[in-house]
Amino acid sequence: MIDLGIGVSTKLETESINQIYGTFMTFDRLKIFGRLSGLSLLVLATLACYPDQNMSTFFTDGPVAKRQLDVFWWILAGGMIVTVLVEAALIYAIFKYRRKSEDYIPYQTHGNNKLELTWTIIPVILLAILMVPIIQTLFYSANTPDHAKAEYTLDAIGHQWWFEFRYPNPADPGSQIVTANEVYIPVNEPIAIRLESEDVIHSFWVPKLAGKVDMVPSNGNTMWFQADKVGEYFGQCAEYCGSSHANMKFKVIAVEKADFDAWLSHQASKAVEHTDPLAKTGAALFKDLGCSGCHSLKPEINLKSDGSIAKGRVGPNLAHLASRRHLLAGMLENSNSDGSINNAYLQDNLRNWLQDPDKIKPGNIMSSRAQIYTDPNKSLTEEQLSALVSYLTTLK
Repeated sequence: MIDLGIGVSTKLETESINQIYGTFMTFDRLKIFGRLSGLSLLVLATLACYPDQNMSTFFTDGPVAKRQLDVFWWILAGGMIVTVLVEAALIYAIFKYRRKSEDYIPYQTHGNNKLELTWTIIPVILLAILMVPIIQTLFYSANTPDHAKAEYTLDAIGHQWWFEFRYPNPADPGSQIVTANEVYIPVNEPIAIRLESEDVIHSFWVPKLAGKVDMVPSNGNTMWFQADKVGEYFGQCAEYCGSSHANMKFKVIAVEKADFDAWLSHQASKAVEHTDPLAKTGAALFKDLGCSGCHSLKPEINLKSDGSIAKGRVGPNLAHLASRRHLLAGMLENSNSDGSINNAYLQDNLRNWLQDPDKIKPGNIMSSRAQIYTDPNKSLTEEQLSALVSYLTTLK
């Protein structure tokens, strides 16, 4: 019986020790995992903050974004001052008023008016200092400079899930030139932007040029930005607007003034349609299949009688589709590294899109409304698909 008791006791002790050891090992693993996770996040965050990162707000290329970045640094500096002061006071209190012994009873106090006034007044002063650059920047960002030219006023309209852009038509004050998902601007010129939405709340954001501003249905908003150097700038809807919100992107392409004028003049002209028989078949199919009900092929749209913008089509304007560097709100690349259109890319992108729109851009309206996708009996044949691609690639 004694041996049995000793054996049982020893076994129980061994199991207990193993359980305790296993618990400590689990804690150790969790600590190691937590540290590695934190380090990984820090590395990823650091990698995201370099000049070539187009969505970074820390390397700006426009006056609005620069002023907003300055405010960020002011707020960060103020927050760091408060953090250091609070942590210093906390550390001081921990060591100054730590328990001296088991029998020690600290002095009981029920308030300190001087101390309470001090830690109230200091943050108020700090916030008052920060308030000055913040308010100045808010007014600076909201008010378009007086020297901005009326011909560079841009209407940006949000749709699920693409952006429509309209420019004043230099040849006809009563109409606007329409394009989609690519906005060209002249470099070193302030661009006034009027924001609107056709469906839900969107948000217009080009990180390197200006902070985000909401696009609210039936409640127009305004902003402005300026690009200080030639280049492509990424834009993104920054307000959740539905299932394909993450795919609602656009590009701002800043060019020299002469290049911008040439581009705008070309956009005002009708797209050149080639006489190739396959392209002609595609043009007829475009109308017969009802594509023209959602997509306009006219490069301009008339203003209302009161001068306000008119309601557009459900889908993007396709007047000069084949001259765009990107398709599907910046999702598919049509261009070479120098910005020239690569016809092979363009044809491949159009074919993949027409074959299965929902695979490329989930939730898009075309795949849920067009009969060629909702009715199996009206699906595109290979011949129809080739004809449509041939036609769309002529719209330059």
